Amino acid sequence: MSQLEDVGDQDGWRCWVCDEPVDPNASVNDDRGPSVDARTAKPRAKVGRDFAGAERLAHRACNSKKGANTPVIPWPEGPLIIEPAPLIAVAERLHRKGGREIVARCPDEAEATRTAAWLEDRFSRLAPGLPVTGGVDAGGGQYLVSLTVARRR
Repeated sequence: MSQLEDVGDQDGWRCWVCDEPVDPNASVNDDRGPSVDARTAKPRAKVGRDFAGAERLAHRACNSKKGANTPVIPWPEGPLIIEPAPLIAVAERLHRKGGREIVARCPDEAEATRTAAWLEDRFSRLAPGLPVTGGVDAGGGQYLVSLTVARRR
C-alpha cells in the first residue's frame, strides 16, 4: 500500500472523484481531508493500471460516499449538455479498445467545443496515461461531442 504523500504527489493533490484540490495538511478525519482510494475494476474487465487496482487520491467524504461502487464523475454545469455519458465507463472502454466514442450532444457549436476541451482536461487527471482527443461534429441540427484514443491492438 502506498503512502498518502506518494499518492497525493502522483495526483497533484486533486481528488480524482470531484476534481477539486485536496489539502495535504488537513486531518484524515476531516471530510475534505486526504484519503487513498484503491480503485478496482470489474473482475471480468481486462484493463490496465489506470483502472484496475490503482491507488488514487480522494477527499475522505468522496471516498466514503462512493464506497465500493463506481463513482459518478460530474459533468460541468455551464454548457447545455444532452445525454452525457458516464465518464468512468467511457474511460474504461477507451482504455480497453481505443477508438472513438460519442459522449454527449450540444445544441450549439461553441458549447460543444467548450465541452470537448473540458473533457480533454478532465481526462488528463481522471485517466492519466490515456491520451484522449476531444472532437465536435455537426449532425442533425446539433453537435456531437466525441473522445478519440488510438486503437488498441
